[in-house]
Amino acid sequence: MTVILVACAAFVATYIGGSFAIRFRDKLHLILGFSAGAVVGVALFDLLPESMALSAPYFAPRMLTLALAAGFLFYLLLDRLILLHTHDEDDEAGAGNVHRGFLGAATLSIHSFLDGVAIGVGFQASLAVGIVITAAVLTHDFSDGINTVNVVLKNGGARARAFRWLFVDALAPVMGAASTLLFAIPERWLGIVLAVFAGFFLYLSASDLIPESHHRHPRVATTLMTILGAAVLYAVVALTG
Repeated sequence: MTVILVACAAFVATYIGGSFAIRFRDKLHLILGFSAGAVVGVALFDLLPESMALSAPYFAPRMLTLALAAGFLFYLLLDRLILLHTHDEDDEAGAGNVHRGFLGAATLSIHSFLDGVAIGVGFQASLAVGIVITAAVLTHDFSDGINTVNVVLKNGGARARAFRWLFVDALAPVMGAASTLLFAIPERWLGIVLAVFAGFFLYLSASDLIPESHHRHPRVATTLMTILGAAVLYAVVALTG
């Protein structure tokens, strides 16, 4: 029940983010910068150490680095194969197309579904891990809502279409978290799965959130927000033990 309630919070965060994108576009870089730091923070300060602790009796460290790389490269392929990134000058000028907006919004919805799975897997590992992953997912899903609306609007989609995709993206983490109620990962493999999700989060931060937060905006403020996001997640990890 806790997992579903948390996933519903992710739904709200995503929807608020999308609404924010339409009304306060000039402040998005600060939110995205903070989100980037939070997402990389949960990967480095929580998921990876927890993965090491859980896997120590079963696997060598090299296996964990392989799982981390697999998660990172999986997201790279996911993004590249269906053209998520549309940051070229023509798109900014409004010369994008609805088909590309559809693909971008669909990709972000897949990301959000996997975020929900990460929440469920985190709570299977421990309450503390679940809480920390939730904190990162909430900040990331806020930016996911922003990006979903932006990718539809800048590729010629109407506001109504953008809000329909925003609803799909907001519902996706709820469905992802609910799916984890149908299975339990054996303790032997739980650390490996957490390492894969660490790779996911590192890719999201490095390839999507950080570049988007710096895109055509002052870098000092966004860099400070990224550092603040990582620091806040470190504090959350420390407080949850």
